[in-house]
Amino acid sequence: MPRTYKIQVLPGDGIGPEVIQESVKILKTVSNGISGLALSFHEFPCGGKYYLETGCEWPGEAEVFSKQEADAILLGAVGWEKSPGDPVRRDDGQLAGATVVLGQRRELELYANVRPVKLYAGVPTPLADKHPRDIDFVIIRENTEGLYAGIGKHYGENEREELAIDMRPISRIGSERVIQYAMKLAMKRQKGAPSDGKPRVTCVDKSNVLIGDQLFRRIFDEIAQLYTNVVPDYAYVDAWTMWCLRQPEYYNVVVAPNMYGDIISDLGAAIQGGMGVAAGGNIGDMHAMFEPIHGSAPRHAGKRRANPVAAILAGKMMLEWLGERQNNKSALKAATIIEEAVKDLLSEGRVRTYDLCVRSYADVKPSTTKQVGTAIRKIVLQKLKAL
Repeated sequence: MPRTYKIQVLPGDGIGPEVIQESVKILKTVSNGISGLALSFHEFPCGGKYYLETGCEWPGEAEVFSKQEADAILLGAVGWEKSPGDPVRRDDGQLAGATVVLGQRRELELYANVRPVKLYAGVPTPLADKHPRDIDFVIIRENTEGLYAGIGKHYGENEREELAIDMRPISRIGSERVIQYAMKLAMKRQKGAPSDGKPRVTCVDKSNVLIGDQLFRRIFDEIAQLYTNVVPDYAYVDAWTMWCLRQPEYYNVVVAPNMYGDIISDLGAAIQGGMGVAAGGNIGDMHAMFEPIHGSAPRHAGKRRANPVAAILAGKMMLEWLGERQNNKSALKAATIIEEAVKDLLSEGRVRTYDLCVRSYADVKPSTTKQVGTAIRKIVLQKLKAL
């Protein structure tokens, strides 16, 4: 009997439950259809709406399960509103549900935020004259330090004296492990950068100004000397945003401190066709959490129009991680089947949510979230039968 992998499912808020439902549907299909792959799903509520109802961001048993039981975590999105423009916050002012994301990144040491930026055929990109062959790189963002470490202070008893300070810790150990992850990933990506096939790793920082970035780049230089087959590359973050738009095919793997990585990965999502097709992973040495990178979008909740592709691709990334970590070829095969099914659906162009019904697809009638998930599942079943 194959080992059964325990998947913690955290649907979250807003459109999170809607897209995660479709991702789980696809995962159950490959689990039932491929020998050697067994998945069990363990769902827990979480997020701002749950906080509004209970005063907790998620049940205590959910946190215990994530640390002690889960082989991997699948997260929807967190963030709810009491009224439009009025998000639910904790007593400390932080967004309710943040513990599930930011807290887990620190508690489980999910130090590498992995954001593939890949344009699929049938997905319009805002970049003129760029094609799927031009856009295929991965952004690796340091995930536990920097401005999102939550170290700050608010001062001032009146408006004229008011001052807020956020501190940005960048450590050697934090930088080393994420840069090493980027180097190893570059060596695994056999095709390299689309423009020239080189296994390039680009360090994106602001080391011309900031001390923390100077440390990050110095450590990058040290580690690059150990990976002689990898081509080191450098860019200041503001310049990178311009170069990425002009020549995305130059990039293979990009590594950056936390906040820069957050910003540029959303730029990456835009050039690959939008948040609806952009998935991400929060990966450590022992644990990993995968998610569509879009938010909870409360104003779209319940309208059945959210794009589930990013959540489905997050499930695909989860299977890849499990397959590589556990040396499970069945999990890797399932991941390939899911991605191929997504590619087939997008290239056909007939079934797609509203966000992809643009440009040459403007006349396509938008499909619902469930219709897209069901169409992908149908293709998956066809591929499973052909095994």
